[in-house]
Amino acid sequence: MSDQIATPDAPERQPLQVFTEKAYLDYSMYVILDRALPHLGDGLKPVQRRITYAMSELALGGNAKPKKSARTIGDVIGKFHPHGDSACYEAMVLMAQPFSYRYPLVEGQGNWGSADDPKSFAAMRYTEAKLALYATLLLSELGQGTVEWQPNFDGTLNEPVLLPARVPNILLNGGRGIAVGMSTDIPPHNLREVVAATIHLLQHPRATLEELLELMPGPDFPTGAEIATPQHELREMYATGSGSVRMRARYEIEDGMIVIHTLPYQVSGAKAIEQIAAQMQAKKLPWVEDIRDESDHEHPTRLVLEPRSNRMIKSA
Repeated sequence: MSDQIATPDAPERQPLQVFTEKAYLDYSMYVILDRALPHLGDGLKPVQRRITYAMSELALGGNAKPKKSARTIGDVIGKFHPHGDSACYEAMVLMAQPFSYRYPLVEGQGNWGSADDPKSFAAMRYTEAKLALYATLLLSELGQGTVEWQPNFDGTLNEPVLLPARVPNILLNGGRGIAVGMSTDIPPHNLREVVAATIHLLQHPRATLEELLELMPGPDFPTGAEIATPQHELREMYATGSGSVRMRARYEIEDGMIVIHTLPYQVSGAKAIEQIAAQMQAKKLPWVEDIRDESDHEHPTRLVLEPRSNRMIKSA
């Protein structure tokens, strides 16, 4: 009988390049899955999903009476999302802004910012909120065994891994995020067009891109500005997943004045006036006599350009 002394396994050795590559990939996947990018299934980032679920648990549905935003944020960070309250509240504000989301998930009361200054919203102790009716499309089948559940951060509650979206929310509201080594910027689309294209694809799984583009010809941004990108460039964008969308404002002629009533997505009216005024001072817009901002609560965007002569308007 011989005595054998068990020795612990030697530490694993691997080249620094291999370890660094794996560690970087693991970290980037964590950021992608848990923080930065929206999920294809419901089109939401974790903080957006947790806000939506927490509000449904507070019975803040579309027909409910709104509650203080601080109450909602307290539940979100206390039960599901242990991060800063300011960042969580800002995420909820974006979900309530009709100029940021094509189909807002939250219906807010109070000052929730403006298109000129989206971050001019009031503090959470002053605003109230409830879920918008659109959120029903993400929550109505939650209790029917449609999604997986997982423990929350301290293991005391369960939360859904995804919300059972009945429509492709990733296309309807789009998605934007920057992760480690990758990013995404998906434009929003029209509900009727997306549903029509989805039904067609379900009925015809081998449908071509051209067939789908006949039903869903392009993006549909919240502000309603015109898309100036040619159709063949939009087709290339959908085919390759890479491209850009050019937009232009809408205007009308009123009493010899050029009245801009719709600006491109995420374009500030105040900055537009500032840039036009700079061009006027540089003598690059000699036909413009004056420009003023007449935007108010009834007309969120109303920029008035006064020409030097009405003949320019008639010739245009």
